[in-house]
Amino acid sequence: MIVLKSEEEIARMREAGRVVARTLAEVARMVAPGVSTGELDREAERCIRQAGAVPTFKGYQGFPGSICVSLNEEVVHGIPSFGRVIREGDVVSIDCGATLGGVIGDAAVSVAVGKVRPRVMELLDTTKRALDAGIRAATVGRRLGDISHAIEVVAKGGRLGIVREYCGHGVGHQLHEAPQVPNYGRGGVGPAVAAGWTVALEPMLNLGTGDVRVLADGWTVVTADGKPSAHFEHTVAVMGGGPVILTLP
Repeated sequence: MIVLKSEEEIARMREAGRVVARTLAEVARMVAPGVSTGELDREAERCIRQAGAVPTFKGYQGFPGSICVSLNEEVVHGIPSFGRVIREGDVVSIDCGATLGGVIGDAAVSVAVGKVRPRVMELLDTTKRALDAGIRAATVGRRLGDISHAIEVVAKGGRLGIVREYCGHGVGHQLHEAPQVPNYGRGGVGPAVAAGWTVALEPMLNLGTGDVRVLADGWTVVTADGKPSAHFEHTVAVMGGGPVILTLP
C-alpha cells in the first residue's frame, strides 16, 4: 500500500533530506586519488551524526557502512573500506541515507575522478538527465509508468544499459516503501500519482549491458560485462503544485 504523507511529514523529510544533501556534498568534495572509501564513510557518519541524525544504512539488514560507495563497474551497495583506494579516472557512486525525526532522506551522486573518457562523462550526464526526467514526470494525475518511461527514454537515447533488478522506491518512515519505481516501463499504466507520494527515484545506468551480478560479499552489485555504471538519486515529494526535491541543501 502506498502511504501518503502529510505536509508536516514532508516538512520533516525535507530536514532529513537536507542532512543527506549536505553530507553528499561534503563527501563528494573529498573524492580524489589516494583517498579510501573508508575515509568517505567515516566523514559521512560524522556529518550525519553532527546534524543530530542517524545513518539509515548502517546496520540495515547487516550492511556495515554509513554510506554505499561503488567504484567503476560497481553499480550499487559497495561496502566502504580503508583498503579500497580511489584512483585517477575512477567513477565513484555515493549513496546516502539519514534518519531524522523518524523519517528518512535518501539520495545518491556519481563523481568522475580527474580526467575520464568522454563516453564516461556522457554516462554520468545522461544518468543525471534521466533522473531529472523522472522527477518532472512525478506529477499529480499521471501514472507510475510515466515516471519509469521518462527515465527509460533518456537512458535509451544515450545508448545505455538499464539495470532492471534494482529500482526506485517509496521512502518515508521506512527506507523501502511502496511503490517500486522501475527505471523502464510503459507510460499511462500503474497507480495514479497522488499528492503525498514520497519516492526515491534512482536511475542506475551502465555503459554496456544492463545485466548485473552480486559479488561474494552479498552486497556489491557489479555490471556483468565489467563496464562502468552511474547512479543518481533524489527523494521527491509529489505536491499539488508539482514535484519537490527533498534532498537539496
